[in-house]
Amino acid sequence: MALSRREFVKKGSLSLSFALAGSNILLSPAEAYAKEVPFTVLNAGEVLTLESVCEILLSGATESGVAHFVDHQLGVDPNDSLLVLKYFSFPPPYTDFYRPVLAALKELSQTMFSKNIQSLNEQQGREFIEAIRDKNPPDWKAPPAPLAYLALRNDTVDVVYGTPEGFKKLGVPYMEHILPPEGWS
Repeated sequence: MALSRREFVKKGSLSLSFALAGSNILLSPAEAYAKEVPFTVLNAGEVLTLESVCEILLSGATESGVAHFVDHQLGVDPNDSLLVLKYFSFPPPYTDFYRPVLAALKELSQTMFSKNIQSLNEQQGREFIEAIRDKNPPDWKAPPAPLAYLALRNDTVDVVYGTPEGFKKLGVPYMEHILPPEGWS
């Protein structure tokens, strides 16, 4: 079933089809994270970098399954992708965006602080994000850093807060037009 980004946010709950124990099951990204569903597109280093950056952007991103969401979306037909990058007219395949961006982010952390992203303290995390938010840092070897910031931030916010539970965390009433049935897919 093709699902637009707007429909995903509107319906507020996301089940993705993950291969687990030889069969396909529907899980939310958070459930996929909790069950340690194997990644199919991103390697372990890319997952760690993605989770670390997204965690700086929004606490709780890792447990919400942001890496499982991105990995899953990188593996679907680009026309069915829910990644915000699709709406910025970046040409598929989207791995051609994420792989160099994640490598550049890892390199930037080493250049700025001589340590891995996951080891940055709160102040260093802010400085790190500020370095990519408005312009390309020196020696940036990836698609534009501000686009990377915007894409990662939006996908993270969608995964963490784009559900009825996410709205509840914010203390905002979830005012959907039609509440999705339990376990919609």
